[in-house]
Amino acid sequence: MKRQLAIGGAMVGAAGAALGWTIARKLTAPVGPRRFNLTLRGVEINGDRQLLLLDRTGDTEAPGTYNLWFERGGWAQLGNEVEDRGQNLVARIVVGVSPGFTPRASDRASWSGIYFATPEDAGLVARDITIRTPVGSAPAWRVDGHTSTWAIHLHGLGSPRTGTLRGVQVATQLGLTSLVVSYRNDGEGPTVGAGRSTLGAAETEDVEAAIGYAVRRGAERIVLFGWSMGAAIALQLATRSDYGPQIVGLVLDSPVLNWIEVIKANCNRARLPSSLGLLAVPWLTNAQLSRLTGVACQIPFRESDWIARADELSVPTLILHGADDDSVPINTSSALAGKRPDLVQLESFNAGHTLAWNSDTERWRATVSAWLSGHLAV
Repeated sequence: MKRQLAIGGAMVGAAGAALGWTIARKLTAPVGPRRFNLTLRGVEINGDRQLLLLDRTGDTEAPGTYNLWFERGGWAQLGNEVEDRGQNLVARIVVGVSPGFTPRASDRASWSGIYFATPEDAGLVARDITIRTPVGSAPAWRVDGHTSTWAIHLHGLGSPRTGTLRGVQVATQLGLTSLVVSYRNDGEGPTVGAGRSTLGAAETEDVEAAIGYAVRRGAERIVLFGWSMGAAIALQLATRSDYGPQIVGLVLDSPVLNWIEVIKANCNRARLPSSLGLLAVPWLTNAQLSRLTGVACQIPFRESDWIARADELSVPTLILHGADDDSVPINTSSALAGKRPDLVQLESFNAGHTLAWNSDTERWRATVSAWLSGHLAV
């Protein structure tokens, strides 16, 4: 009987280890191709209005401005209006399409909050530059302004840098020079090892190189705009970078403030018990185990717990977060704002992960603009 119990215990332990390894691998996976999981059910032309018919989902019926990216190339920007077309369909009005593209019924598409494909689409005049990072050259966009305050825009895990253009517009209107950067293993920056993310642990070095680029070219003050994992990178830089004195503000959208809580939330999102996420922690935090997952270095999760480290914050911070975010829940942002009301302002939106801008574009822009103007006198 004891032997049977021992065998059973070993099997359970092995199964738990295997599941933890699988979760760790999924979380740090190299950037993959976009998934086109929507089918365009029809196209309506009503005068000068074009509407696209889509299956009704939580995304497609959400008010706000979004983008459809199509498998055969091209995109269509969708306006705020949502019209019912029966129980299973909604119609979304088209407010812009990529040049030469015409949506067709049966097209496969991907729903996204990434609204602009290029800086030009966002009305920005950008030039391509290269940042020399410790692991190679990383492409970036530079949008010149007329003040000595620069904004550096940091995208999140699995998201391209185009997603940050939503924030670059505000920085540009205020006269800031912007750098829209890439970093290692994000699909655009240098590829290191197996191409896996270190959840900001190593990527921070590449963003620090971008700050150095800005300082050497006249930047006296730096504002970091961080989206999701980009926010985790921004917080590390604000507290430990040699350029810390130049970092005067953080604008964080859907910020990762505790990786363990994020892992648990995403297990729950996948309809698994959230506690199973804890099985992945040793595979990412232990030096030997992390190598077995293909991650280039161990990930110090304790350093990413900004609720525990709240007293270390010294930079004024604006957080914009969706109340419906099931990937990076808003409760961590609420906890940080509660601990540091002297430094942290939280603005809640009726939105999912990194979709606050999309859910209420004018409010997002006005909030960021007012906060920057008030705190930085730009």
